[in-house]
Amino acid sequence: MKSQYLKITLLLALLAIIFIARLAYLQLFTDRYALNAANTSIKTEYIIPQRGVIFDRNGKILVGNQPSYEISFTEALIKPDFDTLDFCNLMRISKPDFIKRINAIKNEKYYSKLTPMTFMKNLSREEIARIQEIIFKYPAFSIVSRPQRQYEVSTSGNLLGYTNEVNDRDIKKDSLYYLPGDFIGKTGVEKSYEKDLRGEKGVQYIQKDIRLRSIGSYKNGTLDKDVVTGKDVTLTIDYDLQKMAEEMLVNKQGAIVAIDPTNGEILVLATGPDIDPNLFTGPDKTKNLYRLQMDTVYNNRPTFDRSVQAAYPPGSTFKLLTAAAAMQMGVMDENTIFPCGGGFNYRGLRVKGHGGADPLVPAIQVSSNCYFSYAFIAIMNKYPGNPSKGVDEWKKIMSSFGLGEFLNNDIAVGSRGRIPSGGFYEKRSGGKKDWSSAYTMNGSIFNGMGQGDVLLTPLQMANATAAIVNKGWYYTPHIVKSIDGKPNPDPRFKVKHKTLVDPKHFGPIIKGMEAVVTGGTARSLKSNDFTMLAKTGTAQVPQGKDNSIFVLAAPAENPKIVIAAVMEHAGFGGTWAGPAATAIAEKYLTGELKREHLYNKLVNASFMPEYKRQWVVDLKRKGLYKEPNRDSMRIESIEDSLKFIKSDHIKARLIYKRDSLRARLRNQTVKK
Repeated sequence: MKSQYLKITLLLALLAIIFIARLAYLQLFTDRYALNAANTSIKTEYIIPQRGVIFDRNGKILVGNQPSYEISFTEALIKPDFDTLDFCNLMRISKPDFIKRINAIKNEKYYSKLTPMTFMKNLSREEIARIQEIIFKYPAFSIVSRPQRQYEVSTSGNLLGYTNEVNDRDIKKDSLYYLPGDFIGKTGVEKSYEKDLRGEKGVQYIQKDIRLRSIGSYKNGTLDKDVVTGKDVTLTIDYDLQKMAEEMLVNKQGAIVAIDPTNGEILVLATGPDIDPNLFTGPDKTKNLYRLQMDTVYNNRPTFDRSVQAAYPPGSTFKLLTAAAAMQMGVMDENTIFPCGGGFNYRGLRVKGHGGADPLVPAIQVSSNCYFSYAFIAIMNKYPGNPSKGVDEWKKIMSSFGLGEFLNNDIAVGSRGRIPSGGFYEKRSGGKKDWSSAYTMNGSIFNGMGQGDVLLTPLQMANATAAIVNKGWYYTPHIVKSIDGKPNPDPRFKVKHKTLVDPKHFGPIIKGMEAVVTGGTARSLKSNDFTMLAKTGTAQVPQGKDNSIFVLAAPAENPKIVIAAVMEHAGFGGTWAGPAATAIAEKYLTGELKREHLYNKLVNASFMPEYKRQWVVDLKRKGLYKEPNRDSMRIESIEDSLKFIKSDHIKARLIYKRDSLRARLRNQTVKK
């Protein structure tokens, strides 16, 4: 019994000795506790680095920095004799405002008496000059230099993105770096390249005397950390082309994407409507962000990047891929002729179409609905009694083009689109394995024309077109060319992806695309300065007018640019999306826009009346629509006119009339 008691006593003594030794080591031989925030004799100051500058591929500055300042508050450092009124006078705020701000800080989730919290932000250089000579009297408050983004352009808000204060989720993801009040990239390039752009904070440990006055660096600054400026990022984007694309998307919903097919560099990633990134800075930033996110009138949704997030039926542009898959699966070749004439008729399904009993190249040239419907039937019938097997084989081929998949690139957002599987149709037909005789099959036939259940993003359309003109390979599309002057090191963009289609099958498809321009549905867009490969697309949508879609590669003999353009509810592909894509190609390849009428046609067009009509119909269906009064309708009509009228005299008269009508409306509201 005594021996057991002795063993327990020795064990406890040993544990006590280890504990005391460890405590002595931490206190006497390390700075762990000396640098703890609770030690008010040592103040930790963070130096916020300048974020890296964002350039376009030609060296144009898109996003830089401007000085911005804020005041931080650390409750543990507040003096017993703190004079609230004097401090309020210094900051030019009222005492109730001061109390409100302090209470708001204390209610924050990550509030701590020991942690500096943001008390006031967005102070100007002049305000700081007035404050900095006196603020030492209030050691609980410090000036923090926090550079703010400065946008040198007025477009591409979705592409560039914005920075904002970290939230709970941001802090949890990287609690070793981010503190409450820090800024982080929230969208766009700012988000996807946050760790490169943000740099590394500097840290200084300042020793205080008994009156909390700074008396120099702790341990002569040997424990301080130098600030590391963020890395500059050069985009693959050609901003001149980008801006041109965005100008052609004004008063439209849609997207224009351009890629260099030789390396996957994205030259244009434009979405309509666009955002002025300058709305992401300044005192009204929060209000502007809220307004943009809530702007759903006419289904605008400006923060929704249609170039990578919107998935559309690709229309007749998909016929190129239908042909590639059908030839690879061995159910047709370039000389196959289907019984076309007067449209397409199959088991009660009738589709209008162009062309007659032609082989592949003429069928692409005239965009024959009949031909590609039969091609997709052949895909489904490859394995008799088991259409799902044929569809799954087709889906696998489509996936090799990056369709129905996330492209795994450096863009902050994106959609995978949709390429349906055999299981998709089995489920639709109620679980039938052989759904070839059901209505389901008739619906799936539209896939051959790009009108069925297939959905692609504009970026996927452009990438698939690049794979076609490359005869079966592509690099992952990406938006950053270099970081700090060195080529983008991301290994994802060095891999040459190969499709499952044999290169020999692309020859006739490319001939068909050439025929589209020389004598087919895009012949009006033919250029005398460069050759083109193209395909028009006109996708029917239930809401209203057709979507206008167009894919293009140029020059035909050695493509250097591939473009996909989508204009929602605009009409025929060659009428609207076609001119937009052609104008971009011309500017890129020749260095100038020779056919200005193509550009002007888009810039001066507005599809807003069609969007408004659809919006009103949807509101009426939901029982939410209220008829506007006459004055409201006249004001809206004047606003529309002002966008296009160039005469200053006429503009002045219209503005006077608009403001008078607004005043009348206000008076009517007051009387009510």
